[in-house]
Amino acid sequence: FSSGFIGWLIGMAINIHSDYILRNLRKPGETGYKIPRGGMFEYVSGANFFGEILEWFGFALACCTIESLAFALCTLFILGSRAKQHHQWYLEKFEDYPKCRKIVIPFVY
Repeated sequence: FSSGFIGWLIGMAINIHSDYILRNLRKPGETGYKIPRGGMFEYVSGANFFGEILEWFGFALACCTIESLAFALCTLFILGSRAKQHHQWYLEKFEDYPKCRKIVIPFVY
């Protein structure tokens, strides 16, 4: 239970911090798109998605039920797909987008 709770807590912190970075990409009155930088965005394009995936896998570990694992897997597949679309869009939109960034799982995918 404790390991799952810690995973959930870390995932929530990553998710909140990533959302903060995304919300503050533009200053008031600015328009256009920018590359998110900082936090887990240094490693993956979908840092907020990674945080949420980690949250649900932590929850599944804490609960130890097949239903919670099924929910975590569904979250992984749905948000992983969204992260892949975002990653491809960033690569097409920005010539200087960091090529070393993964899609949603740091150092893996």
